[in-house]
Amino acid sequence: MASEVLAAKPESRAVELEIGGSSRVFDIDNPELPKWIDDEAFSSDDYPYKRKLDEEEYEETLTKLQIELVKVQFWMQATGKRVMAVFEGRDAAGKGGAIHATMAYMNPRSARIVALTKPTETERGQWYFQRYVATFPTAGEFVLFDRSWYNRAGVEPVMGFCTPEQYEHFLEEAPRFEKMIVHEGIHLFKFWLNIGREMQLKRFHDRRHDPLKIWKLSPMDIAALNKWDDYTDKRDRMLKETHTDHAPWTVIRGNDKRRARINVIRHMLKNLDYEGKDKAVIGEVDDKVIGSGPGFLK
Repeated sequence: MASEVLAAKPESRAVELEIGGSSRVFDIDNPELPKWIDDEAFSSDDYPYKRKLDEEEYEETLTKLQIELVKVQFWMQATGKRVMAVFEGRDAAGKGGAIHATMAYMNPRSARIVALTKPTETERGQWYFQRYVATFPTAGEFVLFDRSWYNRAGVEPVMGFCTPEQYEHFLEEAPRFEKMIVHEGIHLFKFWLNIGREMQLKRFHDRRHDPLKIWKLSPMDIAALNKWDDYTDKRDRMLKETHTDHAPWTVIRGNDKRRARINVIRHMLKNLDYEGKDKAVIGEVDDKVIGSGPGFLK
Protein backbone atom coordinates (compact mmCIF):
# COMPACT_ATOMS: atom_id res chain seq x y z
CA MET A 1 0.00 0.00 0.00
CA ALA A 2 1.40 3.43 -0.91
CA SER A 3 2.21 5.95 1.78
CA GLU A 4 0.75 9.43 2.13
CA VAL A 5 2.11 12.34 0.10
CA LEU A 6 5.54 13.32 1.36
CA ALA A 7 5.53 16.36 3.64
CA ALA A 8 9.11 17.65 3.16
CA LYS A 9 7.85 20.44 0.90
CA PRO A 10 4.24 21.63 1.34
CA GLU A 11 4.01 22.41 -2.37
CA SER A 12 5.51 19.11 -3.48
CA ARG A 13 3.42 16.50 -5.24
CA ALA A 14 6.05 13.80 -4.75
CA VAL A 15 4.72 10.50 -3.46
CA GLU A 16 6.44 7.55 -1.88
CA LEU A 17 5.19 4.35 -3.46
CA GLU A 18 5.59 0.74 -2.44
CA ILE A 19 6.29 -1.15 -5.67
CA GLY A 20 7.49 -4.73 -5.85
CA GLY A 21 8.51 -4.70 -2.21
CA SER A 22 10.62 -1.55 -2.60
CA SER A 23 9.90 2.03 -1.60
CA ARG A 24 10.18 4.38 -4.58
CA VAL A 25 9.75 8.16 -4.76
CA PHE A 26 7.94 9.65 -7.74
CA ASP A 27 7.83 13.41 -8.31
CA ILE A 28 5.62 14.14 -11.28
CA ASP A 29 6.83 17.75 -11.46
CA ASN A 30 10.47 16.74 -11.98
CA PRO A 31 11.13 16.99 -15.75
CA GLU A 32 13.52 14.04 -15.57
CA LEU A 33 11.77 10.69 -15.68
CA PRO A 34 13.19 8.37 -12.99
CA LYS A 35 15.38 5.66 -14.50
CA TRP A 36 13.53 2.88 -12.67
CA ILE A 37 10.29 3.89 -14.39
CA ASP A 38 11.91 4.16 -17.81
CA ASP A 39 13.56 0.74 -17.39
CA GLU A 40 10.51 -1.09 -16.09
CA ALA A 41 7.49 0.58 -17.72
CA PHE A 42 7.12 -1.54 -20.86
CA SER A 43 7.65 -4.86 -19.09
CA SER A 44 5.40 -3.99 -16.14
CA ASP A 45 2.39 -6.20 -15.47
CA ASP A 46 4.44 -9.03 -17.05
CA TYR A 47 3.83 -7.66 -20.53
CA PRO A 48 4.59 -10.46 -23.02
CA TYR A 49 6.56 -8.38 -25.55
CA LYS A 50 9.92 -6.65 -25.21
CA ARG A 51 9.29 -3.81 -27.64
CA LYS A 52 6.49 -1.97 -29.41
CA LEU A 53 4.91 -3.29 -32.56
CA ASP A 54 6.85 -1.94 -35.54
CA GLU A 55 5.33 1.39 -36.58
CA GLU A 56 5.17 0.56 -40.29
CA GLU A 57 3.44 -2.76 -39.58
CA TYR A 58 1.08 -1.01 -37.18
CA GLU A 59 0.07 1.68 -39.66
CA GLU A 60 -0.43 -0.81 -42.49
CA THR A 61 -2.53 -3.14 -40.33
CA LEU A 62 -4.55 -0.33 -38.79
CA THR A 63 -5.44 1.12 -42.20
CA LYS A 64 -6.78 -2.25 -43.39
CA LEU A 65 -8.87 -2.62 -40.23
CA GLN A 66 -10.21 0.92 -40.55
CA ILE A 67 -11.39 0.09 -44.09
CA GLU A 68 -13.36 -2.78 -42.55
CA LEU A 69 -14.88 -0.35 -40.03
CA VAL A 70 -16.12 1.79 -42.91
CA LYS A 71 -17.83 -1.33 -44.28
CA VAL A 72 -19.41 -1.83 -40.85
CA GLN A 73 -20.93 1.64 -41.05
CA PHE A 74 -22.45 1.01 -44.47
CA TRP A 75 -23.92 -2.25 -43.13
CA MET A 76 -25.32 -0.51 -40.06
CA GLN A 77 -26.93 2.24 -42.11
CA ALA A 78 -28.48 -0.33 -44.48
CA THR A 79 -29.80 -2.59 -41.71
CA GLY A 80 -30.43 -0.19 -38.79
CA LYS A 81 -28.07 -2.16 -36.54
CA ARG A 82 -26.79 -0.46 -33.38
CA VAL A 83 -23.36 -0.92 -31.77
CA MET A 84 -22.02 0.27 -28.41
CA ALA A 85 -18.45 -0.13 -27.15
CA VAL A 86 -17.56 0.67 -23.54
CA PHE A 87 -13.91 1.53 -22.84
CA GLU A 88 -12.77 1.26 -19.25
CA GLY A 89 -9.38 1.12 -17.54
CA ARG A 90 -7.12 3.00 -15.19
CA ASP A 91 -6.19 6.58 -15.98
CA ALA A 92 -3.69 6.65 -18.89
CA ALA A 93 -4.56 3.09 -19.95
CA GLY A 94 -5.06 4.18 -23.56
CA LYS A 95 -8.84 4.41 -23.78
CA GLY A 96 -8.85 7.66 -25.74
CA GLY A 97 -6.27 6.45 -28.25
CA ALA A 98 -8.16 3.21 -28.89
CA ILE A 99 -11.38 5.17 -29.41
CA HIS A 100 -9.67 7.61 -31.77
CA ALA A 101 -8.16 4.77 -33.84
CA THR A 102 -11.62 3.23 -34.15
CA MET A 103 -13.36 6.50 -35.05
CA ALA A 104 -10.69 7.99 -37.32
CA TYR A 105 -12.40 7.29 -40.68
CA MET A 106 -15.97 6.62 -39.61
CA ASN A 107 -18.70 9.04 -40.65
CA PRO A 108 -19.27 11.30 -37.61
CA ARG A 109 -22.94 11.67 -38.54
CA SER A 110 -23.51 8.08 -37.42
CA ALA A 111 -20.57 7.42 -35.09
CA ARG A 112 -19.93 9.37 -31.92
CA ILE A 113 -18.06 9.39 -28.63
CA VAL A 114 -19.78 9.71 -25.27
CA ALA A 115 -17.59 11.08 -22.48
CA LEU A 116 -19.89 12.41 -19.77
CA THR A 117 -18.75 14.87 -17.12
CA LYS A 118 -19.71 14.51 -13.48
CA PRO A 119 -23.48 14.40 -12.95
CA THR A 120 -25.46 17.58 -12.41
CA GLU A 121 -27.69 18.10 -9.39
CA THR A 122 -30.68 16.96 -11.46
CA GLU A 123 -28.85 13.85 -12.69
CA ARG A 124 -27.84 12.92 -9.15
CA GLY A 125 -31.53 12.64 -8.33
CA GLN A 126 -32.21 10.27 -11.24
CA TRP A 127 -31.93 6.51 -11.60
CA TYR A 128 -28.16 5.97 -11.86
CA PHE A 129 -28.23 4.57 -15.41
CA GLN A 130 -30.64 7.20 -16.73
CA ARG A 131 -28.18 9.73 -18.12
CA TYR A 132 -26.31 6.99 -19.95
CA VAL A 133 -29.47 5.58 -21.56
CA ALA A 134 -30.12 9.01 -23.05
CA THR A 135 -26.90 8.70 -25.07
CA PHE A 136 -27.57 5.22 -26.51
CA PRO A 137 -27.44 4.71 -30.29
CA THR A 138 -30.37 5.04 -32.62
CA ALA A 139 -30.73 2.87 -35.74
CA GLY A 140 -27.48 2.78 -37.73
CA GLU A 141 -25.36 4.41 -35.01
CA PHE A 142 -22.02 3.35 -33.54
CA VAL A 143 -21.40 4.83 -30.06
CA LEU A 144 -18.13 4.57 -28.11
CA PHE A 145 -18.08 5.32 -24.39
CA ASP A 146 -14.93 6.89 -22.97
CA ARG A 147 -15.77 5.67 -19.47
CA SER A 148 -19.34 4.70 -18.71
CA TRP A 149 -21.72 3.59 -15.99
CA TYR A 150 -18.75 1.61 -14.65
CA ASN A 151 -17.54 4.76 -12.92
CA ARG A 152 -19.59 3.40 -10.03
CA ALA A 153 -17.49 0.24 -9.95
CA GLY A 154 -14.12 2.00 -9.77
CA VAL A 155 -13.57 5.73 -9.51
CA GLU A 156 -16.60 6.49 -7.35
CA PRO A 157 -16.04 3.95 -4.54
CA VAL A 158 -12.25 4.50 -4.48
CA MET A 159 -12.56 8.30 -4.30
CA GLY A 160 -15.57 8.30 -1.98
CA PHE A 161 -18.06 9.66 -4.53
CA CYS A 162 -20.71 7.04 -3.74
CA THR A 163 -21.82 5.15 -0.66
CA PRO A 164 -20.95 1.49 -0.02
CA GLU A 165 -24.65 0.71 -0.47
CA GLN A 166 -24.74 2.42 -3.88
CA TYR A 167 -21.64 0.50 -4.93
CA GLU A 168 -23.09 -2.88 -3.94
CA HIS A 169 -26.41 -2.06 -5.58
CA PHE A 170 -24.64 -1.17 -8.83
CA LEU A 171 -22.81 -4.51 -8.96
CA GLU A 172 -26.16 -6.28 -8.62
CA GLU A 173 -27.97 -4.11 -11.17
CA ALA A 174 -25.35 -3.75 -13.93
CA PRO A 175 -25.69 -7.31 -15.32
CA ARG A 176 -29.51 -6.92 -15.40
CA PHE A 177 -29.21 -3.53 -17.08
CA GLU A 178 -26.88 -4.92 -19.73
CA LYS A 179 -29.14 -7.90 -20.35
CA MET A 180 -31.86 -5.44 -21.35
CA ILE A 181 -29.44 -3.68 -23.72
CA VAL A 182 -28.49 -6.92 -25.45
CA HIS A 183 -32.09 -8.18 -25.60
CA GLU A 184 -33.02 -4.90 -27.27
CA GLY A 185 -30.74 -5.99 -30.13
CA ILE A 186 -27.83 -3.62 -29.48
CA HIS A 187 -24.34 -5.06 -30.01
CA LEU A 188 -22.51 -4.34 -26.75
CA PHE A 189 -18.72 -4.57 -26.36
CA LYS A 190 -17.02 -4.00 -23.00
CA PHE A 191 -13.26 -3.41 -23.00
CA TRP A 192 -11.00 -3.21 -19.95
CA LEU A 193 -7.57 -1.80 -20.90
CA ASN A 194 -4.98 -2.97 -18.39
CA ILE A 195 -1.53 -1.44 -17.87
CA GLY A 196 1.31 -1.91 -15.42
CA ARG A 197 1.97 0.53 -12.63
CA GLU A 198 5.28 1.80 -13.97
CA MET A 199 3.68 2.33 -17.38
CA GLN A 200 0.94 4.42 -15.81
CA LEU A 201 3.53 6.55 -14.00
CA LYS A 202 5.47 7.02 -17.25
CA ARG A 203 2.35 8.16 -19.09
CA PHE A 204 1.40 10.52 -16.26
CA HIS A 205 4.90 12.00 -16.42
CA ASP A 206 4.69 12.35 -20.22
CA ARG A 207 1.40 14.23 -19.85
CA ARG A 208 2.77 16.54 -17.17
CA HIS A 209 5.70 17.64 -19.36
CA ASP A 210 4.11 17.73 -22.82
CA PRO A 211 2.28 21.04 -23.47
CA LEU A 212 0.00 19.25 -25.96
CA LYS A 213 -1.01 16.55 -23.48
CA ILE A 214 -1.00 18.35 -20.13
CA TRP A 215 -4.77 18.85 -20.30
CA LYS A 216 -5.09 15.07 -19.94
CA LEU A 217 -3.54 15.15 -16.46
CA SER A 218 -6.32 15.85 -13.97
CA PRO A 219 -6.28 16.46 -10.22
CA MET A 220 -7.96 13.05 -9.98
CA ASP A 221 -4.88 11.45 -11.56
CA ILE A 222 -2.67 12.99 -8.88
CA ALA A 223 -5.04 11.96 -6.11
CA ALA A 224 -5.03 8.39 -7.44
CA LEU A 225 -1.25 7.99 -7.36
CA ASN A 226 -1.30 6.25 -3.99
CA LYS A 227 -4.53 4.33 -4.57
CA TRP A 228 -3.23 1.70 -6.98
CA ASP A 229 -4.14 -1.22 -4.73
CA ASP A 230 -7.62 0.16 -4.07
CA TYR A 231 -8.26 0.43 -7.81
CA THR A 232 -6.92 -3.10 -8.33
CA ASP A 233 -9.34 -4.49 -5.75
CA LYS A 234 -12.26 -2.68 -7.38
CA ARG A 235 -11.22 -3.79 -10.86
CA ASP A 236 -11.08 -7.44 -9.79
CA ARG A 237 -14.47 -7.28 -8.11
CA MET A 238 -16.03 -5.50 -11.08
CA LEU A 239 -14.76 -8.09 -13.56
CA LYS A 240 -15.91 -10.94 -11.35
CA GLU A 241 -19.43 -9.58 -10.74
CA THR A 242 -20.24 -8.14 -14.16
CA HIS A 243 -18.61 -10.57 -16.62
CA THR A 244 -21.61 -12.41 -18.05
CA ASP A 245 -22.45 -14.59 -21.04
CA HIS A 246 -24.62 -11.84 -22.53
CA ALA A 247 -22.18 -8.98 -21.81
CA PRO A 248 -18.65 -10.33 -21.30
CA TRP A 249 -15.58 -8.25 -20.51
CA THR A 250 -12.77 -8.27 -23.06
CA VAL A 251 -9.46 -7.52 -21.35
CA ILE A 252 -6.64 -5.86 -23.31
CA ARG A 253 -3.08 -5.71 -22.02
CA GLY A 254 -2.23 -2.16 -23.03
CA ASN A 255 1.42 -1.39 -22.32
CA ASP A 256 1.89 -1.28 -26.10
CA LYS A 257 -0.78 1.08 -27.41
CA ARG A 258 -0.32 -0.12 -30.97
CA ARG A 259 -1.05 -3.76 -30.21
CA ALA A 260 -3.92 -2.72 -27.95
CA ARG A 261 -5.66 -0.64 -30.62
CA ILE A 262 -5.31 -3.28 -33.32
CA ASN A 263 -6.69 -6.01 -31.09
CA VAL A 264 -9.63 -3.90 -29.91
CA ILE A 265 -10.68 -3.26 -33.50
CA ARG A 266 -10.05 -6.86 -34.58
CA HIS A 267 -12.21 -8.16 -31.76
CA MET A 268 -15.14 -5.96 -32.77
CA LEU A 269 -14.83 -6.81 -36.46
CA LYS A 270 -14.66 -10.54 -35.78
CA ASN A 271 -17.87 -10.36 -33.74
CA LEU A 272 -19.95 -8.31 -36.20
CA ASP A 273 -21.57 -10.14 -39.11
CA TYR A 274 -21.43 -7.32 -41.67
CA GLU A 275 -21.64 -7.38 -45.45
CA GLY A 276 -18.34 -7.59 -47.33
CA LYS A 277 -16.41 -8.86 -44.29
CA ASP A 278 -12.83 -9.79 -45.26
CA LYS A 279 -11.72 -12.34 -42.67
CA ALA A 280 -8.23 -12.61 -44.16
CA VAL A 281 -7.67 -8.87 -43.72
CA ILE A 282 -9.02 -8.89 -40.17
CA GLY A 283 -6.70 -11.70 -39.15
CA GLU A 284 -6.55 -13.22 -35.69
CA VAL A 285 -6.48 -11.47 -32.34
CA ASP A 286 -3.31 -11.86 -30.29
CA ASP A 287 -4.16 -14.08 -27.34
CA LYS A 288 -1.08 -12.81 -25.49
CA VAL A 289 -2.64 -9.35 -25.47
CA ILE A 290 -6.41 -9.97 -25.44
CA GLY A 291 -8.52 -12.31 -23.36
CA SER A 292 -11.94 -12.77 -21.82
CA GLY A 293 -12.97 -11.90 -18.29
CA PRO A 294 -11.15 -11.81 -14.96
CA GLY A 295 -9.22 -15.02 -15.57
CA PHE A 296 -7.05 -13.34 -18.21
CA LEU A 297 -5.34 -11.17 -15.58
CA LYS A 298 -4.31 -14.07 -13.33
